[in-house]
Formats: sequence, structure tokens, C-alpha cells
Amino acid sequence: MKNRILLSAFLVMATVLTIQAQRIYNFPQGLAIGPCHQYGREALYTDQLAYHLYRGDLKKPAEGQGLSVSSTDSLRWQVVTPDKEGKFRGRSFNNGYLYLTYQADRGQVAVLHATGHNMVYVNGAPHAGDPYALGWLAVPVALKKGLNEIYLRTSQFSRFQGLMAKLVFPEKPVFLKIEDPTLPSVVLGNQTEPLWGAVVLVNTTSKPLVGLKMKSRLSGKEVLTDLPTVPALSTRKVGFRMNASGVSKKEEGAVLVSLVQSGKVIDEKELTLSVAAPGEHYSQTFISAIDGSVQYFGVAPQTKPDGQAPALFLSVHGAGVEAIGQARAYQPKDWGVLVAPTNRRPRGFNWEDWGRLDALEVLDIAKKQFKPDPQRIYLTGHSMGGHGTWYLGATFPGNWAAIAPCAGYPTLAGYGSHDGKIPEEGGTALEKMLLRTSNPSNVLALASNYKPLGVYILHGDADRTVSVEYARQMRKLLGTFHPDFTHYEYPGGSHWYGNESVDWKPVFDYFKWHRIAADSAVNVIDFTTANPAISPIMRWVSVEQQEHPLQYSRVQLKRDKKAKTIAGKTDNVALLSLNLADFAVGETVTITLDSLKAIAYQVKNPAEKLFLVKNAAWEIGRKPALTAKGSHRNGTFKEPFNHRMVFVYGTSGTAAENEWAFNKARYDAETWYYRGNGAVDMVSDKEFNPAQFADRGVVLFGNATTNGAWNKLLKDCPIQVSRGALRIGDEQYTGEDVSAYFSWPRADSPVASVAVVTGTGLAGLKAADANQYFAAGSGFPDYMIFGLDMAKDGIKGVRKAGFFDNTWKLESREAVGK
Repeated sequence: MKNRILLSAFLVMATVLTIQAQRIYNFPQGLAIGPCHQYGREALYTDQLAYHLYRGDLKKPAEGQGLSVSSTDSLRWQVVTPDKEGKFRGRSFNNGYLYLTYQADRGQVAVLHATGHNMVYVNGAPHAGDPYALGWLAVPVALKKGLNEIYLRTSQFSRFQGLMAKLVFPEKPVFLKIEDPTLPSVVLGNQTEPLWGAVVLVNTTSKPLVGLKMKSRLSGKEVLTDLPTVPALSTRKVGFRMNASGVSKKEEGAVLVSLVQSGKVIDEKELTLSVAAPGEHYSQTFISAIDGSVQYFGVAPQTKPDGQAPALFLSVHGAGVEAIGQARAYQPKDWGVLVAPTNRRPRGFNWEDWGRLDALEVLDIAKKQFKPDPQRIYLTGHSMGGHGTWYLGATFPGNWAAIAPCAGYPTLAGYGSHDGKIPEEGGTALEKMLLRTSNPSNVLALASNYKPLGVYILHGDADRTVSVEYARQMRKLLGTFHPDFTHYEYPGGSHWYGNESVDWKPVFDYFKWHRIAADSAVNVIDFTTANPAISPIMRWVSVEQQEHPLQYSRVQLKRDKKAKTIAGKTDNVALLSLNLADFAVGETVTITLDSLKAIAYQVKNPAEKLFLVKNAAWEIGRKPALTAKGSHRNGTFKEPFNHRMVFVYGTSGTAAENEWAFNKARYDAETWYYRGNGAVDMVSDKEFNPAQFADRGVVLFGNATTNGAWNKLLKDCPIQVSRGALRIGDEQYTGEDVSAYFSWPRADSPVASVAVVTGTGLAGLKAADANQYFAAGSGFPDYMIFGLDMAKDGIKGVRKAGFFDNTWKLESREAVGK
């Protein structure tokens, strides 16, 4: 009897342990292989495992087994087990893969929690990774009955930091995750409007969630916010409003957020807002025009405002640093206010791409809110933010009176980072074409733009993270032409030697001596840009169109208002404009460019720009049509990922093609959330109505056969893709394994464009899975056509790449192919 009781108790305990084990499953063993891939800051990639996965001949991993049935290389799968910390480690993790399996007794949904990987395939479906091991990424995954296969793509850093992975079987099908909130501060006595916050909503169901609401309760004040649609088996960071008018003490920052469905609360969590007294540092949230998500910036407010317009300091942070932490590194100044944008994430985009746009958004908000003296606007930053200072200073030289890069490196290509780096120089015509797409990131080529700025270079002379040689490199370069720069090496200074690493009194004293000169006082212009849609203007000159897209365009002009002349030279400029506001109505201005025939122009309306077009000689032209390329819209595949972009996935193909389109759109949405703290609308081709998404960027997944929105957006495009064939102009590529990335302007919008992720069949579609376009500084032309073999052979697999001309037509001189 006693033995029966003990046996019964044992069985009950075993059952409980089994139930608990099903709640969280930690993988006891895996297989690793590598190195077998290379992803970097460019459109190209190679991935031997993905190549075989997409072909369908990837052999089931086993110890000692190669990648494919016909594999003849030395790569072999090796058994790995987690260490005491629960992390998988191994030499094979250097640009390799970790293979894990889960045997399920039925079809079900779990949430994959993994860290240290760049991305993951779950039963062939791609999902975002957590390369920085932040730990808050939760990915709903559909498990099938039987064997489930998981491939985690590792990087060169995975070998050292290790990988962790587990499956969590959630108690609720829909729930909130609060480990990664975006929250404002409550500034006591200064909250008259609802504040915005955001948290992650997880949908583990097989249907999209519609009609959800979020209720917030803060110090007795309730606000109800409608939430956007959350697709099936996905996560989305959702914004909600809060009423902070009832908060009167620092201890009153607790806010309860409740997820409401059909009037019923289905989940709720408590968050804590920081509460700042007047004059203290604080965080401020806003709705971003990039994607409609909730973002924030940090503020070090001005002390003792005197009623005069303050100075404004824009400070850009280093890798891994929160914007509010950046702001708190500065003691508030009595003569100005400091704002610190986020770069969309502590690592984000290295202040390029959407990091650049975030900085400009915050600068615009700060100008409207704090109304600074327009002549006293300054830029500074540390480490990655030192690079951001070099980059933003060179790209937008007219915005700043002076800049102060601290512990910074000038270029991503020279420094590299987690994602690798672009090559120093190209060899073949195709390599040069692809390298050219990264020209907007090349600070060294834009360095002449620093001429009108004060530049203070600060660096610790014992910095082992970012070598002081970068500061010396820039000091040497500036010494060849710059009339006003200072270089200081902090004795014994490491990468971070306390708040003086950024809040260095001589920097702010230097700032005090500098003003942005009025346009009327500037008569010499030397300005370079690589893309007019990024940076078109310097004072009274604007580069409107280029002769060769994304090659460097330079204007060097001198204006003599007494003699009523403008003269100088240009490089790679097809159309420029001049602001003649400093000339009087009726005056005749003589303009001579590139030693060609002079143009005599009588000023009629100084508020209007004079447009000059280069043909055989320079002639008076006209403002470019909104349907043409220009500073409003200039192409490249990455440009449409803006203007509150919407992802449109195809549902008109086969079941496998439709599954790919949804999975790819979700993968990109997950990656955008992780890298850019963003949120994006995902809709099917059948749901997409151009009028309902007016002036919004569109990212289309599929081809003319599989995506019903194709003809609504791309019917006039010279690149047409359908099942089995891709046509570009008079050329055609056939087969099921051709891929392409390209952009095309929306005919119904003056600013928005379409980015197309496409292929001629499943193999081609899958070869376009790599979303290197989210890597900071990665360059993409207007179009790039490649095959599945690019995953195996790199650039040899690229069929054609190039740019449209200024009227969006194909031009042979701007294209390179095999």
C-alpha cells in the first residue's frame, strides 16, 4: 500500500513536471556549423545554408554531416550543449548557424525567446533575431505536429557572447509585453495634453486582431485609445495615450494599461513613468512621420530662462546608450536647451538612414517647441554619436553654427561594426556601381562641407574602443583647408572618462563664439552632396537634379552683390536653383557657370528661385515636375521605407507563394521593430486601396502574378515581374530563381514611392529574404536583379543593377550587367 502511495505521488509529480516543461522548453542540445555566410552593409550577401534551404536540397543536420546531399566542403555539423548560463557557444558560431529541434505532439503556437542571433528560420519561415542580446524579443511561431526545425543565424560575435533559446507556451493567446516600453516623463506642472506611450502586443492566434483598445489609468485619469490591426502570429508595438494632469508628486508615476477587446479586459500591466520636477532632465514622446510609431527624445532644459531665444544643442548618443541617458550626461546650461534624439534605438542606424531622419524630426520639433535663436544651433555627440556628428555635420552643414564630435570615427566603412563594413573600393564596373550607392555615407568625400562650421574635435588619447587616430585623421584632413577648427586629446582619457567625455566646458565655450551667418552675409558656397533627396541645399544654392545619380555633386560659387554676378563651377549637376532674394527687383544678375555662356537674368520676384538646367550650355529652366526625380524624391530602393510606409503582401498566388509573402512581410516588420523601435501596417493585396493609403510609402511583396496590388502601383514601370519571367526594358530573364529589389514612384503621390521585393518563383522570392536594407549605411541602387546563385557566389549572381534617369526612364549608361 505504501509503495502504491509513493508511486501515485511520483506519477503526480511527473505529470506536474511535464506540464511545467511544456510551459517553457529549454533546448538541451543543438548542432552548429560555420562559417558559411557573409552579410554586411551592402546589398550583396552570401549564405551557403540559405542557398540549399531555398533550393530544397538542405540535408537534415546530423553530427559530421555537411550542408547538402552533394556537399564536398569541409564544413560539418558539430554537437553543442548549453553551458551553466544556458548559453550555446562554439567556434562554429562565427558567421554560422545553430540548429535546434522540437518534437511536438500536436500543432500549436509557442513564443520563441532567443538572444545573440541575427535572424532565425522556424520551419523555413524567417523571423527577426536579437543580435545585441537584449532579451526582450518575443516571436510567435507555429509549431506543427512532429519535428520542428529551427536554424538560428549566428555572427562573428555569437561565438563570444553565446546564444540562448527557449520556447514559451503562453497562458494567454493575446497579451502585453512591457520589457521594451517607449514612455515619456511627466513634467510636474506642465502636462496639459495627453502623453503618448507604447508597449508590445503579442498575437499568438491565427487571425489578425482588429478593434482592440488600450485603456490607461494614471492618477485617477482614464484615457481610451483605439489600436491598429495586429496581424496573425505577430507582435506590434502599439501606441496609447495617457492623461497626466492628475500627477502632482514624484511618487505618482504608476500607470495601469489594460488591453480591451469587445469591452472586456483581456490583459493588463503596470508601468512606471518617470516624474520630473521643473528644470530636471526628462523624456518627451512624439508620433514619428516615418512610420506613425511612438518615439522619444531626452531633454536637458535650460536653467534660468531670461526670456531671450535660447541656444539649441542637438546631442547624438553612442551605441547602446539611451537618449535620456545621453541628455543626463550634461549639466543643464543657462544659455541653451539640449535635446538628444534616439537614432530609433540605442544602436539603431548609426545616425544614418532612419537615424538621420529621427535626428531631423527631433531637431524640427525642438525648434518649434523651444523657439531657439536660429543662429545658435549646435551639434555634438559621442562614439557612434561622434560619427553621427561628423555625418550630420557634413550632410547638413547649413543647420549648425559649430559641431563637436567626441570619441568619434568618420565613416562606417573605416570603422565597421556588428554588421560588418562596406568595401574600401570596387574593382569591376558592377562593384563600383554598388559601392557608389553608399556615397551619401562617405564623410571624407563630403569634408569640404565643414568649411563654414566651427569644428571642435575631442578624444581621449588612451581610447581603446575608438582609436584616437580617427581624431588625428580628421585633424590632418581639416588642416588642409579648414580655417576654424580645434583638436583636443584628453590626457589618459579612455573611451568614456566620465561626463566630461561629452559635457566638456571648452566645447560649450567654443560653441558660444560661433553663430550661423545669415544667408545675405555668405557670398562663397562650396557644397557637395551625393543625393539631393537627402541633402540638396546650402544657403542660397540647391542641387535639384544630378547628371549621374549618387555620384558626388559639387557646386563652388562666388556671389558679388555689388557687381551683380554669380560665378563658379559645378560637377555632376543637371539642374540647380538659386535664391536671388538678396538682389533687388529689377536688377540684372549675370550668372556664369563652368566657364560656359553667361546668363543675364532680371530679378522679378526675389521670393522665387531661379532654376538653371545644363544642356550644351547652362540655360534658364524650370522647377522639376513632381513626377520627375528631384529633392522631393530621388530614388534608391530604400527611399520608400518612409512616409508611414505600409507593407502589402500578395495573396493571389499559390499557397506556397502566399505563405512566403506574408512571412517575408512579417519578418521585415519584426526587423523594423527590433532595429528601429518601429511599427508598420501590414495589409494584403486585396485589402490595399491606394486612396486609403495616400502619400504613404509602399513595400510590395510578390510579383504581378501573386500580388493583386501590382497593377495599381506598377503598371507603367519598365520592370515587370511575373511567375517565370522578369522583363526590364527589352531584356528578359526567365526561370523560377530570379530575384529583384527595385523602387518606383507612386503616380498618385508627389513624394511617396514603392519598394518591390520580388522574384519569378519560390526560389527567387526566397532569395530576396535577406533584409540588408535595414543595415545602417547599406547602399542600394534604384534596381538590382540577381539570382538565387548570389547566395552561393555573391556578386557573380547579380544580373543587372542601376538607376533610372531624371524622368524615371531606363538609361543604359546608368546600368551595369553581366
